[in-house]
Amino acid sequence: MYNKKFFESAVVSLLALIIVFYCNAAEAAGDISKVRIDYGVSEIYTQEDMDSAIEIIKEKFSRWDGCELHSIRYTDDDYCNTKENINWMNDLAASQGYEPNFTQCIAFFSSFHSPKSSEDNKTAFNIDSEYEDWSWYLARSDGGEWKLMTFGYN
Repeated sequence: MYNKKFFESAVVSLLALIIVFYCNAAEAAGDISKVRIDYGVSEIYTQEDMDSAIEIIKEKFSRWDGCELHSIRYTDDDYCNTKENINWMNDLAASQGYEPNFTQCIAFFSSFHSPKSSEDNKTAFNIDSEYEDWSWYLARSDGGEWKLMTFGYN
């Protein structure tokens, strides 16, 4: 009933489409492969604490099609855990579906490059531009899991 050559051609064509789609999707994702991490100095957070927060940042960034993450650096202990920042994280909590009981805040700055052409730019960033000191704020309660609360320029 079925033509064997037609069936083989259809299978090969389908596989080719899957490969093209996969390659385009891989190219479109945000590139986090070469990011440099600066842990700074902290008397509050361990490298493990920071790494768990950084993984959340990298996961979010990886969805920014065509962008390339260059660096992430820890701010400092004084900056992170000011009463104002803890209160700010708790103010943001309700709007994001969290209980406003955060006791810790961690903040990082990053640098990245936006998509190089308008064809690749599916973001709101300027084309082929470098972004410096892009902030990332995460919060947690009593050593629990970090929650990404906000990011961008302040």
